[in-house]
Amino acid sequence: MKLLSALLLLLVPMVTSGQELILPVDCSDIYNSDATQLSGVYIIYPIGATSAVQVYCDMDSLGGAWTVFQRRMDGSVNFYRGWDQYKIGFGIAGGEYWLGLQSLFHLSLQRKYELLVDMEDFVGNKASARWSSFSIGPESKGYTLHVSGFTDGGAGDSLHHHNGHKFSTFDRDQDSWDGECARTYLGAFWYNHCHRANPNGVYRWGADSHLYAVGVEWYAWKGHYYSLKTISMKIRPVQ
Repeated sequence: MKLLSALLLLLVPMVTSGQELILPVDCSDIYNSDATQLSGVYIIYPIGATSAVQVYCDMDSLGGAWTVFQRRMDGSVNFYRGWDQYKIGFGIAGGEYWLGLQSLFHLSLQRKYELLVDMEDFVGNKASARWSSFSIGPESKGYTLHVSGFTDGGAGDSLHHHNGHKFSTFDRDQDSWDGECARTYLGAFWYNHCHRANPNGVYRWGADSHLYAVGVEWYAWKGHYYSLKTISMKIRPVQ
């Protein structure tokens, strides 16, 4: 039954409104067409009919309708990748994945979004952080991050340090440090000098006092020596 349900979700790329078929731009369009839809993998069209992409839609957290653009949960996908892959996206929407900076930018152009980051440690503790405004700039501006309006869900604000900074990968260094943050901390993110959040770092298992700041980290909650079990970053249009 689970396999059948997953297949049915993938076969619902369009939202029906009377006689009109509408391509969903994000998960909120799918949710708004039928609020009984379950969390799972759906198809959205961030840039129109030729831009179909699979995403995980979180229909449960804080009212649902969230489009997940980043998710770590088991270490099954290598996130130490170059610029081109972070631009177009990689991974599997049903598991670990990165939606893609270009799709994220086009979503930012069309609607005003809020951001939710959910996380969990290896003993079952959960925390979150939320921002009332989220967007990124175009590639020509380095996909600069813009967040504001923080609300604490127990995780603390680890994005304040990254706000206003460009995205960096090991083959495109755009951080504010004399060194290279992506290469040093084995990830890719909107690094500053260098990070308070490293959600795309190396997937490790909890606390490790021997390795500094290379794990899947959220400094404001667990510091630089703890790699999280799960983390997901998701957006929803501002109501």
